[in-house]
Amino acid sequence: MDIVEFFELSAGRWSSMRTSHHPAAQQGSGKSTIEIDLLDKSDPAVIQLCEKYQVDPTTALLGARLTWEGFLDGETRKQTGSTVLVPIAGDTQNSGKLLGEMGTTQQTPIVGHYEVSDAMGLTLITESDTLYSKERIWFESPNVRFRHSVLKQAGGFSLASFCSEVRLGAVKPDPKAADAAAAK
Repeated sequence: MDIVEFFELSAGRWSSMRTSHHPAAQQGSGKSTIEIDLLDKSDPAVIQLCEKYQVDPTTALLGARLTWEGFLDGETRKQTGSTVLVPIAGDTQNSGKLLGEMGTTQQTPIVGHYEVSDAMGLTLITESDTLYSKERIWFESPNVRFRHSVLKQAGGFSLASFCSEVRLGAVKPDPKAADAAAAK
């Protein structure tokens, strides 16, 4: 599997259940809905993001717009947000750069490195002088995926989280089941 196939499999609407742990605080949880829409590499949002990071837009493989809304347990205020992600081809078919930007009032840049494994998994690593983030996303089946992330900030702040996500709406066919049926 490559990054384009991973994003294609991820496209759609997901229900996400998250559990987080902060060593100095209590464990927290929440529920959200995530929408992942694929963008063609010629989409203005993809080109604009590439230009912002001075990356040749022709090296973009595609784009993805992620939007989410949900609640943290114990809070009544809805959490919402969005981001656009653009994978840039690397030295191999399974790794490269990931450009992004959080859709908040203050545009927070995201520049990371991705690696895709044959086991339907994606690892994203983002590092700066003050922050280290590692996120692993993998599919249990085409309609169930899991996410684990670790966030470490200079000064000792750290956070670990685990999410289980189930596809809502249209169900993607399981390619393994289709291959097995075709073999009969």
